[in-house]
Amino acid sequence: MKTLKAGTRLKSAACDTEVMVIRTRTEPVLLCCGGMEMIAMDGQKAEAAPDPAFAQGSLVGKRYVDEQDTTELLCTKGGKGSLSLDGAVLVVKQAKALPSSD
Repeated sequence: MKTLKAGTRLKSAACDTEVMVIRTRTEPVLLCCGGMEMIAMDGQKAEAAPDPAFAQGSLVGKRYVDEQDTTELLCTKGGKGSLSLDGAVLVVKQAKALPSSD
């Protein structure tokens, strides 16, 4: 478990996914991709494939958030693994509806 800070860049230990932290909680969290904890950009990747339960993929340029909308990540490089926070899969952030201009 790590305490994340905005601006931190991390990569997956199981696939090619890379993310940047946009917004996060103040307490330590377990951020995973493909079922394995994410590592620093200069860290060593594992030789394991992503866990099938966390292998739906991540898309470059998309923002991922948790259910409480307290943590937001920007995917800077896509991969085969799904992003998860404390065991819960993160979802793609939906665009806010603009007010109509009548």
